[in-house]
Amino acid sequence: MTDVAGTTRASRPVLVRRLLTGPRRAWTAPLAIWAGSRILSTLLLATMYVLATANGWTFASYRRDPSFFTFSGSWDASFYRIIAEHGYPTTLPLDGGGHVAPNPWAFLPVFPVLVRAVMPLAGGSFWVAGVVVATLAGAGACVLLYRLVGAVGSPDPDRARWATALFAFGPTGFLLQVAYAESTFLLLVFGALLALVRRRYWLVASLGVVAAFTKPGVLALAVALAVHLVVRWTSERRALPVRETVAIVVSGLAVAAAGLAWPVIASAVTGRPNAYLDTELSWWVGFVGRQHFAPLTPWFTMASTWLGPLGVVLVVAVLAGAGWFFARRHVRALGVEVWSFAASYGLYLVAVFLPQQSLPRLLMPMAPVLGSDVFVGSRRRAVVWLVVGVCLQPVAVVLLWFVGYP
Repeated sequence: MTDVAGTTRASRPVLVRRLLTGPRRAWTAPLAIWAGSRILSTLLLATMYVLATANGWTFASYRRDPSFFTFSGSWDASFYRIIAEHGYPTTLPLDGGGHVAPNPWAFLPVFPVLVRAVMPLAGGSFWVAGVVVATLAGAGACVLLYRLVGAVGSPDPDRARWATALFAFGPTGFLLQVAYAESTFLLLVFGALLALVRRRYWLVASLGVVAAFTKPGVLALAVALAVHLVVRWTSERRALPVRETVAIVVSGLAVAAAGLAWPVIASAVTGRPNAYLDTELSWWVGFVGRQHFAPLTPWFTMASTWLGPLGVVLVVAVLAGAGWFFARRHVRALGVEVWSFAASYGLYLVAVFLPQQSLPRLLMPMAPVLGSDVFVGSRRRAVVWLVVGVCLQPVAVVLLWFVGYP
């Protein structure tokens, strides 16, 4: 039989196979993976929403107008809504002790600006527009991750497909469609890393600067540019064109400057020195009390507060394990760009972040390492990791989106 398009039913599997393995696979394969993962994540989120609504459970993030879209915009999304609708406050809110209270300055402007631009098309609803922007950005992130892994890994397209699947179906995969800035940041970072691998340095600078105003952590990209320059200079020496040297240096400085700019902007607008740092520390109070910030100490502070000396030993063990992981040949085989970015981004988290339930979400920019043999060295290994990720995602939805917050 032949359908109206003139395609026999028997030939359909062949067409599907060509879309996933032929020249068009650079976008069709990752989009197919993204679509499948969105079905899973939407089903999990919708199931949780329906069960909670039917049983009258108290939502961890209260909404006066409960709907699936507001449920998909819980927790930090409320701050993005404030920014999209009202902008940033010029005066920081204070608690009863005169300390800075949590406020929108902890969140950067690119995502809410994009959502605000889409809101007129969504009936003025931040929640609908936020989900749309995040979901589309998640699709783009999957495409760029697929291409990045394909560019640095083996020529076997299975590696890129498996890495993208592990990312999209992983425990935090549902965050690729909720009203958070994660997927937008991932889109920009994966694009910048792919541009760096392809030596399109001005594109790295453009994407990196925008990423710097989407979420913190882009300084790792500046480090990757610096390492890339050192490696090229060492291996090519006089063969390295001056114009490319200039492009790498200027791009790295631009990304670094952008990555350091937000605290300066926050202080200038509010008139309060350390406005951004004080805002970030306001979120620490519930975990470790009021603290003064010192780089490389937050993990030890958190662990010792909750577990005492055993916590310090645990942190040392985790850091040692991370060092062992990044020293592995299979991880280094992904190339100096991916390796240096992932390692420096991990170091950034250790240096400034207080580890709590948001940590799984903040690890998402390190997804390019999923292309290493540690995760996709064989079909069996990739399947095991995929099954683990799919099984953990509903657990993450319950624990992070309902009980706690990511």
